[in-house]
Amino acid sequence: MTAPSAAAAVAPAVSASDWPYPRWIAHRGAGKLAPENTLAAFRLGAHHGYRMFECDAKLSSDGVPFLLHDATLERTTCGRGTAGEQAWSDLSRLDAGAWHSRAHAGEPLPTLDAVARFCRANGHLLNIEIKPTPGTEEETGRVVAAHAARLWQGAAVPPLLTSFQVRALSGARDAAPLLPRGLLLDTLGAGWLDTAQQLGCVAIVCNHALWNTETVAQVKGAGLRALSYTVNDEWAAQRLIDLGTDGIITDRVDLFSPGQ
Repeated sequence: MTAPSAAAAVAPAVSASDWPYPRWIAHRGAGKLAPENTLAAFRLGAHHGYRMFECDAKLSSDGVPFLLHDATLERTTCGRGTAGEQAWSDLSRLDAGAWHSRAHAGEPLPTLDAVARFCRANGHLLNIEIKPTPGTEEETGRVVAAHAARLWQGAAVPPLLTSFQVRALSGARDAAPLLPRGLLLDTLGAGWLDTAQQLGCVAIVCNHALWNTETVAQVKGAGLRALSYTVNDEWAAQRLIDLGTDGIITDRVDLFSPGQ
């Protein structure tokens, strides 16, 4: 891996020793209770008492950051094809709610700008997973981070930027070095902790099954925070709490009280 740029040498505004985020984080707004990655989901998660949300951000073909998990549109919208190959003027007209339930028919895809307005107006915190269309990793990281830095300028607590893609986090680091970053992991491959440190991450966010006494100690010993996805069972949540992890991303906003 190449050495960090001069911009990357600037420490993030949030550190593991000064951690402002709550333990409980609502996955994609409200898990599965509303259409994921929509403002309707954010509102429902907030109704259940959650004050921090996770979402997925990618770019339209004309560079607008918006919320969508999949590379393609079919699963969660009325559209077809690769989302990142379409202009925002077309994406903005799609129905992103009818797939979930009739009550949410007509719900649009939100821009990152719209989500920022909602969160800042209501005092909510955000974990933005950078979810690039394949082949646009570094560009997506740069653009999402630059937008986030502008949208949360002056905020007491900035969004946490995370990604599975190293190049996306590298781009985010170079564009907005003061925004905190976390490396997402589904497996613990060789050098996973070194990679997170080289990227200037403040957290590791991994599949909850990967955490045990040893891995938590490694992360904490390196001065990072330990977060988990996607935790939907009480036994799993309690195991993570007992291990001393710091954040739990869940679909079950109806099961877990964010105050616990």
